[in-house]
Amino acid sequence: MSDNRKPEQGVKLRGAEKVARIPVKVVPTVEVPRKPDWIRVKMTAPEEVQRIKTTLRAQKLHTVCEEAACPNLPECFGGGTATFMIMGDICTRRCPFCDVAHGRPNALDPDEPRHMAETISNLKLKYAVITSVDRDDLRDGGAQHFVDCIKEARSLSPNTLLEILVPDFRGRMDIALRIMTECPPDVFNHNIETVPRLYKAMRPGSDYQHSLDLLKMFKEYCPDIPTKCGLMVGIGETEEEVISLLDDLKAHGVDYVTIGQYLQPSKQHAPIDRFVSPEEFERYAVHGRKLGFRNIWSAPMVRSSYFADRQYHGEPVPEVRRKADPAKKIAVQTIEA
Repeated sequence: MSDNRKPEQGVKLRGAEKVARIPVKVVPTVEVPRKPDWIRVKMTAPEEVQRIKTTLRAQKLHTVCEEAACPNLPECFGGGTATFMIMGDICTRRCPFCDVAHGRPNALDPDEPRHMAETISNLKLKYAVITSVDRDDLRDGGAQHFVDCIKEARSLSPNTLLEILVPDFRGRMDIALRIMTECPPDVFNHNIETVPRLYKAMRPGSDYQHSLDLLKMFKEYCPDIPTKCGLMVGIGETEEEVISLLDDLKAHGVDYVTIGQYLQPSKQHAPIDRFVSPEEFERYAVHGRKLGFRNIWSAPMVRSSYFADRQYHGEPVPEVRRKADPAKKIAVQTIEA
């Protein structure tokens, strides 16, 4: 497909095709660096993983866990949790760190809110996270669809806490936030992803200050609803830049923060700059606690919706224990429940 042609509706672009037209070109990685032992993941509960996948396919639902190739999928699915990804599985953005496909999305499925609500009810979830692809093709950025999902979920599962992880609603922030005040979630989450210096390379089409303003403006509309923000490290930022970013989040009223290690989905994606040590992650957590966030989770395997219910209820990030694997002679990560 020529770079000058728009992709056909519904066609997924991945890898080199996805990142071909971003401002800062990605040089394909020759050899992906070996992961340190503290980010090795152990497969758990394969039966539960398959049960959740079967339930999702029956309802024609997607999860960001699968579409973004999250390394925590076995653990979260094995524990009976998933993060629903609404509005399809094709994103209008081309972020080179993300494994979700780019292209021209299909029309919204009007039955998706009901299907998602039925799945939340069938799985008996006490806490559910709802996220989405970017939908720059929609006049409200998909805000009404989020609200429809919240309403349907609450009608079937009134006791389930709902966290939404929203896109930046670029150019549509005012209308999107007005819509969301009609039926706000229990937690409003938006990921800032990285430090401002890296935005042109890592978040083409997005703006650092806009993301901060989105979080602050929602808090002004709904002061009783906590806000949350996530970022990744290991893609070229400095420790000083992350500390400054945390200061910015606090200044814009954010309550919960997640920080995790970037892992390159493929050789065509943005390369890993470094593997951040557990000690550096802990320094970010210490700074966040000094700033007074309700809870900050900073550890290599943390992701934005990783055990989101536990973070919401004030628990510390699950402790990483390393056990020797005599067959492979390496350490593998396990998580203390």
